[in-house]
Amino acid sequence: MGKDKFYTTKEKALTHDNTTPLLEAMYAEFKEISKKKPDSAVSKSKIKIVNRLLEEVRTVLSEEASISFLDLLDEDDVPQASDVTLILSQYVAAMKAFREKHYGRDGVDFTWLIK
Repeated sequence: MGKDKFYTTKEKALTHDNTTPLLEAMYAEFKEISKKKPDSAVSKSKIKIVNRLLEEVRTVLSEEASISFLDLLDEDDVPQASDVTLILSQYVAAMKAFREKHYGRDGVDFTWLIK
């Protein structure tokens, strides 16, 4: 494997495992909407749902360098579906990078590398 691995906390690993499937499903859904109508406005209620998930994901990424590039959606700005898709794609990439950095062989099994 040769890549440097770093330790994380049990809480961040658990939150990662719980939120990643939701994040990927949300990204896939907005990607489909964006293909059909990229400039369609996203409702405030959907923005709240997206931001609620992204806030939880941000707790996992709080100490990662990528956090400075990850924004929440502005409810008052009424983003388009393509904007939401772009932001979600950045979070998906950041969560994949987090897993690559903090998940690996503990000597016997592949697992989260916990402090």
